Amino acid sequence: MSANSRSFTSLLPSLQDYRELKRSWRTDLIAGVTVGIVALPLALAFGVSSGAGAEAGLITAIVAGIVAGIFGGSNVQVSGPTGAMVVVLGPIVVTHGVGSVVVVSIMAGIIVVVAGMLRLGRTVSYIPWPVIEGFTVGIGIIIFLQQVPAAVGVTAAGHSTNAAVAAVQSVMDASWPAALLPLAAVAVVAIVMLLLGRVGGRLPASFIAIVVVTLATSVFSLPLNMIGALPSSLPLPALPSLDPGTMLSLLGPAFAVAALASIESLLSARVAASMEDTGPYNADRELVGQGLASVASGFFGGMPATGAIARTAVNVRSGARTRVSAVVHSLALLSVVYLATNIVSGIPLAALAGVLMVTAARMVSPTIIKQVMRASRSDAVVFVVTAIITVSFDLIIAVGIGIAAAAFFALRALSKASGVHREELPGSPVLGDAQIALFRIDGSLFFGAAERILDRISEHEGIEVVILRLSQLQLIDATGAHTLTELVQALERRGITVLIKGIKPEHLTLLKRLGVIEALRHPNHLFDDLAPAVEHARSHVNEEVTVEATPGVNPER
Repeated sequence: MSANSRSFTSLLPSLQDYRELKRSWRTDLIAGVTVGIVALPLALAFGVSSGAGAEAGLITAIVAGIVAGIFGGSNVQVSGPTGAMVVVLGPIVVTHGVGSVVVVSIMAGIIVVVAGMLRLGRTVSYIPWPVIEGFTVGIGIIIFLQQVPAAVGVTAAGHSTNAAVAAVQSVMDASWPAALLPLAAVAVVAIVMLLLGRVGGRLPASFIAIVVVTLATSVFSLPLNMIGALPSSLPLPALPSLDPGTMLSLLGPAFAVAALASIESLLSARVAASMEDTGPYNADRELVGQGLASVASGFFGGMPATGAIARTAVNVRSGARTRVSAVVHSLALLSVVYLATNIVSGIPLAALAGVLMVTAARMVSPTIIKQVMRASRSDAVVFVVTAIITVSFDLIIAVGIGIAAAAFFALRALSKASGVHREELPGSPVLGDAQIALFRIDGSLFFGAAERILDRISEHEGIEVVILRLSQLQLIDATGAHTLTELVQALERRGITVLIKGIKPEHLTLLKRLGVIEALRHPNHLFDDLAPAVEHARSHVNEEVTVEATPGVNPER
């Protein structure tokens, strides 16, 4: 089998995915049912919050959960609708309509599949930690704000696409004191979830909280807005209208959704791999699986899917070891569609809002925030900027700006770590040594540091020979090499002989291409060791002294 064939095969399911099943099938089944119970209220809530409807959220959890579970790169990842995806989908629904969600799901899924086939899975490791935490905090705030309309009993129709503005508008539009009733339902859900979280971490707190509020609503005939009718069966797959005009207008949103799905899924898979020894995950295969999950979800009328960190964590803690648990989770939700849609349709929207508000609040960890803010000033700035832009503008823009800010601070730190130092000549002093300057350039000579190093060397006067030690130079880019060429040329024009010592083999080709070697007065002015370079420099100075001391000889010759 060729290398390309093996590479492609690594992106496909295999029997090795289930090698632990003989020993773990009982715990996989239990974990799958447990996650299904936890996922039910979240799937419904995320579907409602996105504007696509509870049905879309449930379909996504079922279809995407099975497809991603089988084709994904993690043994324990659980996929479905997530809060981060809801944040992106909300404005898309407002701008392009509910029907756009299906098209975006298919388009974004194809993009993610292509990214996986192009082996882009490891790129998420380049996202700095402060950016990820700022992104997470911003998502948590947006999810919380998105629930305000349901919490006060109003619809978000006609409100701003910005979550903060829409929350204020909802509070102002609410009918007071009637809005106190849905707020009370939210409070009950929050109290039940918090109490159960303290007394029994393994209990499905969100599920129990929704049952409590739903029963109370039914028994006391409370006037709360409900989810409404749900289908009693899974819809047949269908290809949506994909006319060129619609696809072109949704291309930007599709890329945004694809980027978010990739980032969140890979982060979730990485977290799962660090929780327990459930086997390694294949980042590229994970992208292929998540992309196929979104495509399949779109065909069934669902939403784009991603790996869900909260549900994946529950899966791992419940003892899951193979992909069977993710499939069982989806089958458990499928049984709800066929057996309990009448019951589910009576769940108050305020109860779902309460679940998401608690979920959002848990995403904002005071401990993590304190750690980031104390790490360094630059990390704190990156964290705050990412969080603010996430809430104010757009998730993908926030990640881009966060990465750019982190890169700026990293380059600045790298530039400060780079330097040029004048050193004493080795051995006993010799007459004329004062006219020889030995400079050691260390760290990195790149576009952020090159100009500063040039100024540092050029400020010395009364020098006849300059020796540049490059053996401690770790990194040099085209700008650094070009600046070094300009430095050599400038010194040679001033009559200063330049000798270069210790060019690393990996830097030599670039320095030759950018003219550094050619700028030297003579090819012999390139040395591997310091002693011959110093001896050569002293011979130049002695020649100058001899010429100046000889009567009738022009020193300029």
